[in-house]
Amino acid sequence: MKKIFLSFLILASSVFATVTDEYPSQKILDSKVPIVDIRTPGEWRESGLLKGSIPIMFFNEQGGYDVEGFLAELSKKVDTTKPFALICRSGSRSKTVSNFLSQEYHYTVINLEGGMLFVKTKDLPVVPYK
Repeated sequence: MKKIFLSFLILASSVFATVTDEYPSQKILDSKVPIVDIRTPGEWRESGLLKGSIPIMFFNEQGGYDVEGFLAELSKKVDTTKPFALICRSGSRSKTVSNFLSQEYHYTVINLEGGMLFVKTKDLPVVPYK
C-alpha cells in the first residue's frame, strides 16, 4: 500500500509542476512573482537587472553549471513551493532551466520569453547591478 501511495504522490507532483512561457510585462512585475535572473555577473553589469529580480547565476561564462549551488541559493531567496519566474538574456537559457526545474524538482516555473533583450524593447524598469 505504501508503494502505491508513494507512486501516486510522485505522479501527482509531476502532473502539477508546469512551465509557462510568458513575455516580461508590467503585469508580471505587479504580480510580485519572484523573478530570478540566471545570467552571469558580467551580463548583469552590462545591461542591468529587471527591477526586483534576484540574480542567481546558473550557467557560468564557459557554460558550466553547479546545480546544487544554484538550488541552495534559490531555496534561500525564493519560496519554491510557489510559482517563480526565470529570465536570461534571450529566453533560451531560462527555457532550458525552467524545463529542468519543472521536470526534476516539480517546481512551477514561468519562463520569461525574449529575456532582457525583450525587456529592453519595452518600457520596463531596469536597475544597475551592484
